[in-house]
Amino acid sequence: MVSLSQIKEVWPEEGLFADKSWHLSPEPLFLESKEVRELERMGAVLASFQEAQDRIYRRSAKGRVAPWVADLLDRGKPEWMTAWQREGEQAEVVPRVIRPDLLLTEDGFAITELDSVPGGMGVTAWLGGLYKEVLGGENGMLEGLEAILPESGKIWVSDESGDYRPEMKWLADRMGKASVHRAEEWAGEAGYRFFELFDWESIPGLKENSGKRDLSPPVKPLFEEKLWLALLHTPGLKAIWQQELRGKHFEQLKKWIPMGWVLDPEPLPPQAALPRLEVNSWAEVGAMSQKERQLVLKVSGFSELAWGSRGVHVGHDEPGERWAGLIKQATEDFTSQPWMMQEFREAKQIEHPYFDSDSGEVKIMAGRARLCPYYFVTGEGVKLGGCLATIVPADKKKIHGMQDAILVPVALKEPQ
Repeated sequence: MVSLSQIKEVWPEEGLFADKSWHLSPEPLFLESKEVRELERMGAVLASFQEAQDRIYRRSAKGRVAPWVADLLDRGKPEWMTAWQREGEQAEVVPRVIRPDLLLTEDGFAITELDSVPGGMGVTAWLGGLYKEVLGGENGMLEGLEAILPESGKIWVSDESGDYRPEMKWLADRMGKASVHRAEEWAGEAGYRFFELFDWESIPGLKENSGKRDLSPPVKPLFEEKLWLALLHTPGLKAIWQQELRGKHFEQLKKWIPMGWVLDPEPLPPQAALPRLEVNSWAEVGAMSQKERQLVLKVSGFSELAWGSRGVHVGHDEPGERWAGLIKQATEDFTSQPWMMQEFREAKQIEHPYFDSDSGEVKIMAGRARLCPYYFVTGEGVKLGGCLATIVPADKKKIHGMQDAILVPVALKEPQ
């Protein structure tokens, strides 16, 4: 247990997130040993998933398999960026940080997103040092980031991502050799890229220096697309996935990742239906009843709406007319900004203590949790550096950082 006074004593003077607050807690979120083991092996499976994505994209771009895949993933991207990620030198260059968003459900973990430019690393590291004995270890996040940073130690944070600059600066200060710089001033130096590629026009040096292999994550927008979560379930790609992934990894990914679809407006033959939705068109999905639309609609990537929760719409939480309008917009955007959809998975209800912001007393929240494990990919393998839990009140449909949320690290529950 940690007291509120202990937390306040070590609270960073400059904070961790710009203009954001959340509830603190006297203890981490405890998971059972079975859940922890699953988290620990998840990193290697997700790394193989991203490696397979890169191979499939490259084979598709060369016309060897499913040419439509590369065409789909390149939509809305500048030509120079898609040309670069197809270059031979970029083969097998993948992100070195993987952070899935996991819902903690009654049936296990459900992956709703994979982020290769994740926020929250600083707050996860700080909380890890505060509570001790957390997943990844007290210094797991610091050691993980340090292991993947180029020798320069430079971290490039854009103004668009400025809310996360305080936590990245806190990380850099703790590592000693690292430093934080404005991405808008980047001119080809080695470093860690903390900005989304959709914002490339704000970073003048990016187009000219995109070929730099020592900028990580690489300038490969294919890794910033949510579409892969739907493509994993696409019937026409099953044989390709089976070829590119180990059998156990393919089956495990399908278990973790809810069924998904790409909102392609191309008409289906009269005798065909969208898998599992059992309708012939997206217009019929737009006309579904509230009970039927246990679905989540998302802007896929390369958009200012594709991070956070801004481009996420929960079907049964939307009025019917608005839902139909969103489906129509998504299909109309297909040529320039694809959207994807997933089956809705409800996080199970849990209870967790927190410090009341006004009185400081410990209260209990009935809430639902999202877990964000951070995996660092190095030459020695894939290591779990830490895991951040975001717990929101149970009546919230979307789980993300908010004033009403509790942010805590995750730890192994000790046997009774």
